Amino acid sequence: MLFGFIDRVTNASPLRSALDQSVGRSRAIGDRVAKASLDNSDGFALRAGEGDQIAENANPVDVEQEMMDLADEQLRYLTTAKLLERTYSSLRSAIKGGGA
Repeated sequence: MLFGFIDRVTNASPLRSALDQSVGRSRAIGDRVAKASLDNSDGFALRAGEGDQIAENANPVDVEQEMMDLADEQLRYLTTAKLLERTYSSLRSAIKGGGA
């Protein structure tokens, strides 16, 4: 009876999927920044003594741009989370009959 009720009366599902996508983008940015100084490889894949002689990246990462993208993504995430919080709050209020 209540299956799909929240999807019909609120926009919670798109907001939740937007949060999931934002987390994925943040992880990807973090991965690129972490690998920027390791020649696009994992730190555990380096052999002994190889860490001091890392060559120039064939595909350089602009760390400053990546950090700006990360800050932008954080703002999007926080805004979406706040919208989702308000959506659930208004639904909770409607169910309780707290409108006045």
